[in-house]
Amino acid sequence: MNDTAPNRRPSWVDDELFPFRSRFIDIDGHSVHYIDEGSGPTLLFLHGNPTWSFLWREAIISLRENFRCVALDYPGFGLSTAKTGYLYLPEEHADVLTTFVDALGLEDTTVVGQDWGGLLGLSVAQRRPDVFDRLVLANTWAWPVNGILHFEAFGRLAGNPVTQFLGRQFNLLVEMFVPTGHRRRKVTSAEMTHYRLAQNTSERRQASAILPSRVLASSAFFVEVEEGLSDLAHLPTLIVWGDADIAFRPQERERLEATFPDHKTVIVEGAGTYVESDAPEEFVAAIMEWLPATSV
Repeated sequence: MNDTAPNRRPSWVDDELFPFRSRFIDIDGHSVHYIDEGSGPTLLFLHGNPTWSFLWREAIISLRENFRCVALDYPGFGLSTAKTGYLYLPEEHADVLTTFVDALGLEDTTVVGQDWGGLLGLSVAQRRPDVFDRLVLANTWAWPVNGILHFEAFGRLAGNPVTQFLGRQFNLLVEMFVPTGHRRRKVTSAEMTHYRLAQNTSERRQASAILPSRVLASSAFFVEVEEGLSDLAHLPTLIVWGDADIAFRPQERERLEATFPDHKTVIVEGAGTYVESDAPEEFVAAIMEWLPATSV
């Protein structure tokens, strides 16, 4: 059931910065916020951590003239609210996302996934192969990373109980990840306000605080995603990669390129983890130049 009543959208959301109609749908007891803009081939935008659909706003403003742009917030992120007992695990997010795709009746859809959104999008595409026909992957991964020093260090540093406590109490992940994930430009104070207020209580920050620990702890889920990649390997894939990212390295990009032979790679020089927000014009141009050639 949808609820588009204006009072469901907090007053701190700036209508000029986020010029979209906020929609809400009940998914298994969660109130899931999403936007659904434009018409044409469907693009499903999936965010990472600690962001929300706000991350995609500039790309969607440009792309909605030619595409149907759907972007949601996972439970506990952005304007979505999780039901009691939700643990904010990526496995759970994948289940919610699958039900969301079913509820909207999406078809002929392109996954546009960044960070955790890439992995979650690939998981859902494996479950709903008749829905998805193309992939856009930006600074992401899709396999277990246990034993890889780079990710072991991140998982243990950012996912330990002390860091989780700091994340819940002081919004540490937003204060650190959002600025450092933008390398081409400085995030404005108004933008930072929208990331901060989306997680304005310690309870609201649990969703983002838990995910770093799952980089190592959710390895069984990642194995499932990795094992299903062969079922998606035929899909036309656009890889848009910020090459100044400190989280995802050339090794991850090269592995995605090897996984999806029908790919085009666009390197965005100097861009960070959040390439779609760091260099939105180049991100949009990459999609616009690639998608017509692969559309049915």
